[in-house]
Amino acid sequence: MTGWSRFGTLNAKSQNKKSPMVKAVGLFRAGGRRLSMIKSELIEKLAGENPHLFHRDVENIVNAILDEIGDAMARGDRVELRGFGAFSVKNRPARVGRNPRTGEQVDVGEKYVPQFKAGKEIRERLNR
Repeated sequence: MTGWSRFGTLNAKSQNKKSPMVKAVGLFRAGGRRLSMIKSELIEKLAGENPHLFHRDVENIVNAILDEIGDAMARGDRVELRGFGAFSVKNRPARVGRNPRTGEQVDVGEKYVPQFKAGKEIRERLNR
């Protein structure tokens, strides 16, 4: 049996022995379950579950949704997907930080960071 990672194919031996690549990448949990899904895997899964749609159409739909979420956040809007969660933008004001190597004070500018808050339904599904 083989497994797939972002860096190539892993055979069953390397998965069972927890090869250095599997440990370093961190894509597998004990028992061989995956920890992450990339966009192309999401598209493949959705295309497989909806054989009446062309693969390119599924890809366009996923890209359109993600682009719209990104555009809304760039405008400073909040995007709420009921049962899943809410994406928003958080302001981090300017502050004085420290260089950990020298201890010297450094000015850190204001920035905006993306924030995600999981919805009630997804939290309940994760904690079953």
